Amino acid sequence: MSASTVTLFGHWICPFSVRVEFALAQRGIEYTIVDVPPRAVRPKGFVVPEEFIAHSPKLEVPMVKIDGEYLADSIPILEWLEEKFADSSLLPQGDDAQAIVRDRVEWLNKNVYRPMIGVYYGTDAALIQESSVAFMKAMDTIDEWLQTSPWLAGDTPTLTEAIMAGVYTRLDGLRRLGLTGELPASVQQHIERCTHLVGWEKVQWSEEQTNDFVGRFLKYREIQNAAKN
Repeated sequence: MSASTVTLFGHWICPFSVRVEFALAQRGIEYTIVDVPPRAVRPKGFVVPEEFIAHSPKLEVPMVKIDGEYLADSIPILEWLEEKFADSSLLPQGDDAQAIVRDRVEWLNKNVYRPMIGVYYGTDAALIQESSVAFMKAMDTIDEWLQTSPWLAGDTPTLTEAIMAGVYTRLDGLRRLGLTGELPASVQQHIERCTHLVGWEKVQWSEEQTNDFVGRFLKYREIQNAAKN
């Protein structure tokens, strides 16, 4: 849809990379991917591209290059895409509606992602359970949002759906890593709607990827717990 050249430095296992890839695909923006696993699960001996080292301040994914310009960190990238590709926006019209989307993006980033990450990086059963409780509490708030609209911030998919794509892709894996609690029916229905979006086709996980995700973080727990003893 655009003559711009877009490159995503990221990896399927990183929920922050998934956000960006979902947004690119949902908006019909053509892109290429340079595979860079997150540092915590980066295979031993993996050679990090020099271009990534030169332009990613924290050496973490995602990073995007558009026509020779670089930007790292998923939420700034999502906003940058809005500037660069205004004709395929994931923001609604109107300042008030856009403010709601941005507020909810920040809320999801804090209240869903933190406990989610606490589940799969967790090495202590009590802390994993605490993260599960916080995660499900956040789902209750999302349930309230979904009582008034089919999507998280209105009648059409927005940046909020891009944020949650990084969560929904790994739910089965999170269960296997200790996530407990029942998702509200409205959230389950929202997940189902998301699976029919164009962006979902690019980021959905296979059973093999879910197994890989679970295996990597079980190994991570094993290493971390061994180091404590």
